[in-house]
Amino acid sequence: MRIGIVTGSGTYALPGLEASAPASVATPFGEAQVSEGRFAGSDVLHVSRHGEGHRRLSSAVAHQANVWALRERGAGAILAVTVCGALDPDLPLGGLLVFDELHFPANRLPDGSLCTLHTEPGAAGRGHWVFELPFSEPLRRALVQGAVEAGVTVRDGGCYGHVDGPRFNTRAEIGALRAAGVTAVSQTAGPETVLAGEARLPYALLGYATDYANGVKPEDPTPVAELVRLIEASAGVFGRVLAAAVPLALAAAPEPVGTHISWD
Repeated sequence: MRIGIVTGSGTYALPGLEASAPASVATPFGEAQVSEGRFAGSDVLHVSRHGEGHRRLSSAVAHQANVWALRERGAGAILAVTVCGALDPDLPLGGLLVFDELHFPANRLPDGSLCTLHTEPGAAGRGHWVFELPFSEPLRRALVQGAVEAGVTVRDGGCYGHVDGPRFNTRAEIGALRAAGVTAVSQTAGPETVLAGEARLPYALLGYATDYANGVKPEDPTPVAELVRLIEASAGVFGRVLAAAVPLALAAAPEPVGTHISWD
């Protein structure tokens, strides 16, 4: 089994990855750019959501193609990372958390279409993904332990909230998400979580807090310069944690999350 690694803002090239340049992989949803190589002594696949130079904003990320391509190239599980805005004022900036719950009620892709791989009537494998919690527990444990081994403080558990970009959110919107129990937000991992589940790829998500979302600390809002600094700093932290977590994830041999109600 190979591990797929998906990185976001600030981590356009995975530190420590020995690989050739990203190659195009054709999928039913367009092309995805995938790097194949060695990382932490293991064979991995890497997708940068935004591409070098942040070419694709969150509103242009090809989630369906990315997940399909990782499965097509032999990924048996996915470890993903995201920088995020904290809704919990007790979560320190620069702190990590491994999410265990998802808030993504819109279930839409950036173009407004439904978030699913099952777009063709009668296609093999079509069905409903049924689960209790959306993230793979063995992969979550690997990320938590990876952070510990890397010497980085990490929170075990939290609700990831997906928000549509590319704009940031109003205080009213953040207030509603806080009331729903969301711990931190970003603009890409909602579709990714759902599509990985439909693809029967175990998936876990590691967050790095770069700012307090609008209204969380009205007396002390995060300066934009600090947000940018932390995004840049996140790559090194993610690289160290993933280097420790990938071997643990492989040893865990995770199974797909939940079950699928299918008609073929």
